[in-house]
Amino acid sequence: MISFFWIDMLWLLAIVPLLVVLYIFLLRRKKKLALRYANLSMVRQAMGAGATFRRHVPPLLFLISLTLMIAAVARPAAVITLPSQRSTVILAMDVSGSMLATDIQPDRLQASKAAAKAFIEEQPRDVRIGVVAFAASALLVQAPTFVREDLFAAIDRLATQRATAIGSGILVSLKTLFPDGDFDMGGRGGFGGANGMNMGGGVAGAGLGGRRLGDEPRKDEKTPFTPVPAGSNGNAVVILLTDGQATTGPDPVEAAKKSAERGVRIFTVGLGSPEGTVVNFGGRSSRVQLDEETLQKIADSTRGSYFRASTAGDLKTIYKSLNSQLIMETKKTEITAFFCAAAAAFAILAASLSLLWFNRIL
Repeated sequence: MISFFWIDMLWLLAIVPLLVVLYIFLLRRKKKLALRYANLSMVRQAMGAGATFRRHVPPLLFLISLTLMIAAVARPAAVITLPSQRSTVILAMDVSGSMLATDIQPDRLQASKAAAKAFIEEQPRDVRIGVVAFAASALLVQAPTFVREDLFAAIDRLATQRATAIGSGILVSLKTLFPDGDFDMGGRGGFGGANGMNMGGGVAGAGLGGRRLGDEPRKDEKTPFTPVPAGSNGNAVVILLTDGQATTGPDPVEAAKKSAERGVRIFTVGLGSPEGTVVNFGGRSSRVQLDEETLQKIADSTRGSYFRASTAGDLKTIYKSLNSQLIMETKKTEITAFFCAAAAAFAILAASLSLLWFNRIL
């Protein structure tokens, strides 16, 4: 379906029927002049049926060219699928204790790791990928990089912790994409601190190629932030995977609003079911339920999409679907250049045929 950014300019198309009327008038006038000096039968015999048809072809092609040029002035646009220009993808992965549930074999965490690796392998080499892990707080465990081996190593080292701070995962992802941005973590968790996560033992974040974003020196002067339309940022996207409800940290929906203000879409993946499952972690048993309503709100507010995975196969299928959405993007695109090229082609063809058949241009 073709639309126009400057649709008011289409009034110029009124010129086209006027030119048709003028052409018919000139043909009749020329015919009357020819009849004054020649016998009608001699004229028909000299021109022939083929010549009569051919003399109308160049003007018709020129008329088509003119119509296309007028349409180009109105800036036509169409919804088409093009290779995405997105350069950075952040994988925000839930590593709370509930990810040890074995309803997805061998467990949810291992299944999510395998799916994430498969997703990374299918991404174009010019796409940078970063990894954020969140439980009681969130941590950038691998800064955006083109090196797939570093990403795989960071994912392999992920280990479970208590609690679930979905909002912190979103804000750390945004801080990774916008280092100069001011993201107030609010509540517990955040960019690290007393309750920071320990991924795989030792000092939190050690040897993971990441850093605590909260430890960066604050700048006294910041560039004023101007919100942009949700989903308008074509250079970055966040993929958030979780299997539970937010139990600490900032409100996930409020955090998503900050992402929407920066035009970054968040694709949410819910692992598990709303009914939940009983998980044993740290000597305690608890029922963990998937908060689909919140994940749907996060996706909707940022112009992303929500997916639910109940099995390892579902998770892999979702990541494949995300891969196709990120590599190829469907959006409204101006196609004025195509109209101009077509108009030029018809004009050249009209002039060439006129020279070939009648030794003149139109």
